[in-house]
Amino acid sequence: MSALLTGTPLTGRVAVVSGASSGIGAATATRLAELGAKVAVLARRKDNLDALAESINRTGGTAIAVPVDVTDREAVQAAARQVADQLGTADLVFNNAGVQLISPIADLRQDDWQRQIDLNVTGVMNVIGAFLPQLTAAAEAGKSADLITTSSIAATRILEKFSVYSGTKAYISHLTRLLRVELGRKNIRVATIEPGMVDTELPDHVTDPDASKLMADLIDQIDVLQSADIAETVAFMASVPRHVNLTEITILPTAQAI
Repeated sequence: MSALLTGTPLTGRVAVVSGASSGIGAATATRLAELGAKVAVLARRKDNLDALAESINRTGGTAIAVPVDVTDREAVQAAARQVADQLGTADLVFNNAGVQLISPIADLRQDDWQRQIDLNVTGVMNVIGAFLPQLTAAAEAGKSADLITTSSIAATRILEKFSVYSGTKAYISHLTRLLRVELGRKNIRVATIEPGMVDTELPDHVTDPDASKLMADLIDQIDVLQSADIAETVAFMASVPRHVNLTEITILPTAQAI
């Protein structure tokens, strides 16, 4: 997707991007900064974060690197305080950290199950817990306030061996619907984005041969989504007028049938 938005519609916004060390997170942080937001990038890989923040700052944007493991609740709370101190009150949170580990349930890979639950569910909740007070304050001050979480088409599609991963993404998609009931009336926009096949490093973590082949074939055979496509979509969701909440956006490669 070429850049569709022009100008700096996010000037004055303070954005937080988790899972920002690569892929969708890194691309979205870069794009939000290009559109005028100050950006805090969160992830575990400090070297990647430092390089990303340096790149954004070098090209005229404003970014800080905040190395953090989102599964550590106290560390995420500390990160939220650092963002407020250094950039101001966060009003755009892209809750994007996640991991995909595919296996047949009968393989009983319980460590893999737990890792996905810890990152995709508990990590997501830790970010919400840490940054919701700032989003609330921003909304009360009359600013746009966005909580956007990365789900997946796996949330609704029945894909064999994806059970635990898909379950974590179904949690995110349904959580979004429920949070809107409470937060929408406070003028906090709650949204989820459900991508299909995106060319990121996520499939690199997949060890199941059937799932690996499925993803490799898609990337090889069709024009799959790029991280920049997701970044532009997130930026658009945050740029629309304050009274407009694009709540659930499914974004697929045109040729993806699975």
